Amino acid sequence: MELPAPLRQGVDGLLDKVPLPALKQAAKTLSERYRAELRDGRLHMAEDMAVKAYLATRLPATYAAVRASLEALEEARPDFQPKSLLDIGAGPGTMLWATVDVWPELEQAVLVEASASVRKIGQSLAVGAIAARADWVAGDATIDLDGLGPADLVSAAYVLDEIAPASLPKLVGRLWRLTADTLLVVEPGTPAGWQRILAVRSQLIEAGAHVSAPCPHQAPCPLVPPDWCHFSRRVARSRLHRLAKDADVPWEDEKFIYLAASRQPAPVRAARVIAPPKTGSGKVALKLCQPDGSAGERLFSRRDGEMFKAARRADWGDTLA
Repeated sequence: MELPAPLRQGVDGLLDKVPLPALKQAAKTLSERYRAELRDGRLHMAEDMAVKAYLATRLPATYAAVRASLEALEEARPDFQPKSLLDIGAGPGTMLWATVDVWPELEQAVLVEASASVRKIGQSLAVGAIAARADWVAGDATIDLDGLGPADLVSAAYVLDEIAPASLPKLVGRLWRLTADTLLVVEPGTPAGWQRILAVRSQLIEAGAHVSAPCPHQAPCPLVPPDWCHFSRRVARSRLHRLAKDADVPWEDEKFIYLAASRQPAPVRAARVIAPPKTGSGKVALKLCQPDGSAGERLFSRRDGEMFKAARRADWGDTLA
């Protein structure tokens, strides 16, 4: 998966002539903060160079994860056609770009972001390229949501890992109250990210929400640690991306986990592939999360006819009717 052409061109323009040593150091610092899930009161992207390091090394991966999550929501809720978006912790507008790619008819978006440097760059990337009216709002996700209005789609991508655990239930409650239809939360595909998603899932189900994706059921998650639910998207690395991260291969795999919870139930519940398929001669094994709340591996062979063909086409994260 790659960035939309206008976004990629805008990023290339912003990164043109940026000194590589400074970019590499900023990328290293940013990566260390993300990996450590630091909550020291400082913004990860308070300065312009940190934002540019994010654009070079993290934007393609986060876009791929967000875009894949929105695709799963679109598949589960084909009736959902959002006209408004409220994105909390918007970064440089990653969710906005992915949303208009899935639903070009989006009319307006409110993007809440604490960093002035990120807001400035996000606005510059969207001007002339995004048809929807986009309003950028300075705000902290934990304290500055009271003046906001509801939206069809409310989102928080790669945000919860930056917030103290004790503050999460209150934030999730606020996000759900602002949700006119669907709330989408995306987190890193780590065991800790999965645990945060499980907590959000339980809270929202208790509040009356319907899980649209990825789960095909409302039952407790059937997976038990050290196993955990997550998905992956392969992302192409640009030359500058490889140089900034001292990387050799031209791609990386972004692991992520997400939850789409709606006020309307999903019309179709299909099993979801929750691990990479295992293929062999005339057979394929899929680890499936089932609509009945169970999970486990299922073997398909040529004797299964059309189901075998569907299983062979299925990839990690796909549904299997």
